[in-house]
Amino acid sequence: MSQVSSGDVVRIHYTGRLPDGTQFDSSSGREPLEFKVGGGQIIPGLDRQIEGMAVGESGTLTIPADEAYGPRDENQIQTVSRTTLPPDLELSLGTNLQATTQDGGQIALTVVDLTEEEVTVDANHPLAGQDLIFDVEVVEIVEA
Repeated sequence: MSQVSSGDVVRIHYTGRLPDGTQFDSSSGREPLEFKVGGGQIIPGLDRQIEGMAVGESGTLTIPADEAYGPRDENQIQTVSRTTLPPDLELSLGTNLQATTQDGGQIALTVVDLTEEEVTVDANHPLAGQDLIFDVEVVEIVEA
């Protein structure tokens, strides 16, 4: 039976959940996730732990926060004046925004607080600081 190696292109079915059982993502009802092992296309801990699994093998993998989306960084939470935002922008708690950095990159922001005068946004990934649990099944090695 073929085992997954670094550099292989693989397809997996997965369900991601938090330690409290809350599901945050799943490939159920969709095509399997396809990625190159070791290619930096998925979170590092999952990428590393898939290696060595066999086609048809299922398992539960626990990924510590440091190998997933990293720790939460409170410096990534900023409060800005509403006057710096487009006046017709409709905001509520949980609204997702995109900002452009000085070097032209894009960052995702989530509105975490708002008043008439100010908006507080968080640039942390929503799963930052969380250990993640994945139930995975290696469906196939597309390209070795």
